[in-house]
Amino acid sequence: MVRKDARSYTSTVRYQQLSQEDDGFVDAQFKAGPKRIPWKAIGYALLLFTAGTLLLVIGSLLVAGYIDEKYSDRTWPLIILGALMFIPGAYHSYVAYYAFQGYEGYSFDDIPSYDDD
Repeated sequence: MVRKDARSYTSTVRYQQLSQEDDGFVDAQFKAGPKRIPWKAIGYALLLFTAGTLLLVIGSLLVAGYIDEKYSDRTWPLIILGALMFIPGAYHSYVAYYAFQGYEGYSFDDIPSYDDD
C-alpha cells in the first residue's frame, strides 16, 4: 500500500478568486413568506392540554381520597399519563397563545406542523 504525504496534496491545489459581480443569490429567496398558522397542530396541543389536565385532576382526587378507594390501583397510571399529555400540550398552547399575541421571540414556526401541504 502506497501512502502519500499530506503535504503533496496541498502543494498542487490552486485557488481562484470568485467574481464579485454575481454571488449566485436572488433577493427573493431571503424574503419571508406568508405566515401560516398550523391549526391542526394547535388543535392537537389543546386536546393534549385538556385531556392531560383532566387525567391529572382525576389522579389527584384518587390520591387525596375524594374518589372511592376501590379505584386506587388506577392512581399512578392516570397521573403519569396525564403528565405525559399535559406537558407538551401546555407548552405548545403557551407558544401558540404568545404567537397569536405577537410577542417578540414567539412564532408559529416553533410549533411542529402536521400538515404536508
